[in-house]
Amino acid sequence: MRASQLALPIFHEISYAAEDFVADPSNEEVRRWLASPALWPERRLLIAGPPGSGKTHLLRATAAEQGWTVLEGPALRGLPPSPTTGVALDEADIPGEEAALFHLINACAEARVPLLMAAPNPPSRWRVALPDLRSRLAATAVVMLGEPSDALLRALLVKHLADRQLHLDAGLLNALPLMLPRSAGAMAEAVARLDRASLAAGRRLTRSAALAALAPLLDDGSGTDASDAVPPSAALL
Repeated sequence: MRASQLALPIFHEISYAAEDFVADPSNEEVRRWLASPALWPERRLLIAGPPGSGKTHLLRATAAEQGWTVLEGPALRGLPPSPTTGVALDEADIPGEEAALFHLINACAEARVPLLMAAPNPPSRWRVALPDLRSRLAATAVVMLGEPSDALLRALLVKHLADRQLHLDAGLLNALPLMLPRSAGAMAEAVARLDRASLAAGRRLTRSAALAALAPLLDDGSGTDASDAVPPSAALL
């Protein structure tokens, strides 16, 4: 009897290249703002939108194009060095230290360099204790990502599959965007679930196995079987 093979997690490199970003009416206003950093009030801009909507992609692609430094909010500590280029701060709403975020905002203002931030919600919904930080955030321009179009949701599903080197039968690929909740986050979560199920099985997933992995996302409470929307031949390759 052969010993069962242990499925090990595989690191998936996500592309944040500008050419891999999917333009859509839902992100058109954000792209206009990003095209003109010199016009940002106080040289600061914050992109807000739900998980998976493209905030990080836009932030990192802009930073790469402009030659800016990329920082992560949870890693912020102490006094930052005086920036010589623009700064792009992801997860700005969860700084390691509130004072560090305050100092970063001040350092960018004093150096007269742009500060681009990204977070799920606008600063008015953050839990901020420092009054001076609240004041700085209130003076920061905020641009929101809108509701994704159907075309964008399908494109995001395809991108997440490509990032993880997964391939779907055309029937299942076409059906999933209609079956899943209409959010960018749902597309990412669906592909992550398929990836985990495929690794655990150690082989390609059948249609039924793929739908079983996605069942928690497909249950819309209507009492209907979501799998009926998928052609019987659909399979994860």
